Amino acid sequence: MKEYGIHQIRNIGLLSDGGAGKTTLAEAILFNAGVTNRLGKVTDGNTVMDYDPDEHRRGCSINAAVASFSYKNKKVNLIDTPGYANFISDTIGCLRVIDGAIFLVSAVDGLKVQTEKLWNSAKELGIPRIFFINEMDRSQAELEKVLEEIKDELGVKPILLTYPLGKGDDFAGVVELLTKKTLVYEGEEGKFTEVVEVPDEVKDAVEEAHNTLIEDIAETNDDLMEKYLEGEELSQKELMEALAQGVKEEKVFPVLIGSALLNKGVHSLMETMVEILPSPQERPPVKGVNPSTGEEEERKCSMDEPLAALVFKTISDPYAGKITLFKVFSGVLEGDSTVYNSSKETKERVGKPFFMAGKEQKPTDKVIAGDIGAVAKLKETGTGDTLCAPDAPFLFPPIPFPEPILSFAIQAKSRSDEEKISAALQRLMEEDPGLKVKRDEQTKELIISGLGQLHLETIVERLKRKYGVEVELQTPKVPYKETVKKKVKMQGRYKKQTGGRGQYGDVWIEIEPLPRGSGFEFEDRIVGGAIPRQYIPSVEKGIRGAMQEGVLAGYPVVDVKVVLYDGSFHPVDSSDLAFQIAGSLAFKKAVAQANPVLLEPIMTLEVISPDDCVGDVIGDLNAKRGKILGVEAKGKNQIIRAQVPLAEILRYAPELRSITGGRGTYSMEFSHYEEVPPHLAQKIIEKSKGEEGEG
Repeated sequence: MKEYGIHQIRNIGLLSDGGAGKTTLAEAILFNAGVTNRLGKVTDGNTVMDYDPDEHRRGCSINAAVASFSYKNKKVNLIDTPGYANFISDTIGCLRVIDGAIFLVSAVDGLKVQTEKLWNSAKELGIPRIFFINEMDRSQAELEKVLEEIKDELGVKPILLTYPLGKGDDFAGVVELLTKKTLVYEGEEGKFTEVVEVPDEVKDAVEEAHNTLIEDIAETNDDLMEKYLEGEELSQKELMEALAQGVKEEKVFPVLIGSALLNKGVHSLMETMVEILPSPQERPPVKGVNPSTGEEEERKCSMDEPLAALVFKTISDPYAGKITLFKVFSGVLEGDSTVYNSSKETKERVGKPFFMAGKEQKPTDKVIAGDIGAVAKLKETGTGDTLCAPDAPFLFPPIPFPEPILSFAIQAKSRSDEEKISAALQRLMEEDPGLKVKRDEQTKELIISGLGQLHLETIVERLKRKYGVEVELQTPKVPYKETVKKKVKMQGRYKKQTGGRGQYGDVWIEIEPLPRGSGFEFEDRIVGGAIPRQYIPSVEKGIRGAMQEGVLAGYPVVDVKVVLYDGSFHPVDSSDLAFQIAGSLAFKKAVAQANPVLLEPIMTLEVISPDDCVGDVIGDLNAKRGKILGVEAKGKNQIIRAQVPLAEILRYAPELRSITGGRGTYSMEFSHYEEVPPHLAQKIIEKSKGEEGEG
């Protein structure tokens, strides 16, 4: 690939809900640009962007993929992003590196939830955006209805740049409204012939749409508007420049139409995207901090500035190793150089960089400001990290990846898999920021958390396919705890005679409840040497050991105070071990008499729900023993804050999706422990004893 200046680079993301046709559109674009010599199909599993076996099997994008190519003397880095919520982490990372976005909307299905969410994310980042209304070849296509949805749901005015020639089976091509150039397509690969005349049956409609377009563009520029109102002819050059500026300033949102599957209307989209969407140089400077001083700094997109690059994706392969994808925001990343990873505070040796085209790699000597590249085998660098010049440290703000919402306990099927599971999960976490893994210290379970059922099922498949590890997913155990509700005094006496030296320890303790969340307190009130000083820590150790398994259901005991106030010893037979056992016996007997109860973890839940679903969401939370803390408006949504027992929301993600039609989202964090209602506690205790019996 020849060298390009920054002004010739276009970093463009394809964004939408899953199933709108992003990968199919990417395939048509790459075919038209001469990157491929055939149109691959998602259904056939032979597209450039969906190259992962998981994607072939599921028929949808799971990973973001980048393809770099030349078109109209521009270098385009096209990023095909996942649209399903289960795989949205990659998309969030890509939003940080694109300079323009093409939002796909199906002419049949219209605007969907995830598209709206991504639109709002792109809007917050100030990314210029255009639309491609896809699937005009389907019989149920309704262009006007979709345009109304865009206007009503997204609150923007869509302006039509291309006009359809027919729809459904009769969809033959498009008219480019600025020039009235008519493109009619032939054959399965969308080859087109230019037709000078607009067909008679749409001539009046095209003329009206043409005039509306010119007026919409003129409104973005005072000078143009003045000329337009005075009846002067506006040149093609003036209109295109004003349109491009209006898109960059997010004043106008052009709409093009077509069929990605039949490659109709895609040529017009490609012309528009390279002419209207901005180069990296036309975007505002990026902001970050100098990690040495903590001061805010900014970097312009220039090769003269020091190097600052953001890692937005990691590909981890058991055979090829780790591939790091990044965008250079300033400076130049040279091959065979040393860079500073300011996120990890370490230096990295960079080998020969390359550009990506799906899974194919095109070697290069350097990656300049504004461009997107990749490098293999960086040791410490992960997704979200900043790479910069060692003598000019710079740190980008973190990428706000979504927090996991669904957790399972993961268990290896065999002993050999147990040994490999941690390393394999670590590699998968490197490439998937939406995946979290932790060991629950209380339940001893390995917990895997992700963005939904489909996400975690895909992780299980990858463990087997990539790393040969077979696992099972199970509902995680709830980390219940036990405590006491009244003050009790109890003796613990351990005496053992075995013929030789015996064992003797005798203690009196008092236990009492502490406020929730206090933990454990131990107080020594021994006077007069009733127990020698050297044995006091042994008593506490024995009590702490006994606290690990409560008397009700074997859960840890918390929020108790233990006072050691009396006891006795034997000058020969007493020992550390004897007093440990005595302390343990005293504690267990005391707890059994102190009205023990079961505690459960309570989570603070924040649910974002559409207005029309708020009642159903609140009703469901009430049914889950939830306490509603408050509701407040946020745009067209409501934020519901509640506290709910963890046991009731282990599978909340699919339930909320069902209640809200996929439009609701939530986050949660641990709040505190509360007593389990007696009728539920009894069931938990019985189940625990049943499991002990089986064991």
